[in-house]
Amino acid sequence: MDKERKIDLEAELKGTSFKVYVFFLKKNRSLGVREVQRGMNLSSPSVALHHLEKLRRLGLLNKDRFGRYSIKEQVKVGVLNSFLRFGRIILPRYLFYAVFFSSVFILYGIQSLAIGSTPDFVAIVLAISASIISWYEALKIWRERIF
Repeated sequence: MDKERKIDLEAELKGTSFKVYVFFLKKNRSLGVREVQRGMNLSSPSVALHHLEKLRRLGLLNKDRFGRYSIKEQVKVGVLNSFLRFGRIILPRYLFYAVFFSSVFILYGIQSLAIGSTPDFVAIVLAISASIISWYEALKIWRERIF
């Protein structure tokens, strides 16, 4: 996606339209107007249709011949840049770093105990620091959770 189109999408994709797009990301399947209205607690089907058509005009949704909408293109704008999607599961990007650094710290401690040596202070400080920072960032993004 080119930079100019991404800027246009960031300007257009906000508020309820953004929430409808995230709803589609979460569901990861085709949805009808009434399903979106009920799932998003919108006041009427016409409000849901307005947002669905806006997303279709932006090139983010497809509409099939039965009137059901599905994701055409997944974009990373705004807070979506901080998340990774695996099928229906959407996780903060920093979660993987947090798990990695925590695992390294734990495995280093186990390995040091197994061979009977004293762990290196610098290695422990670095592993703990990286773990704490990564967990903090992952939880901060998760609290902003839009999913």
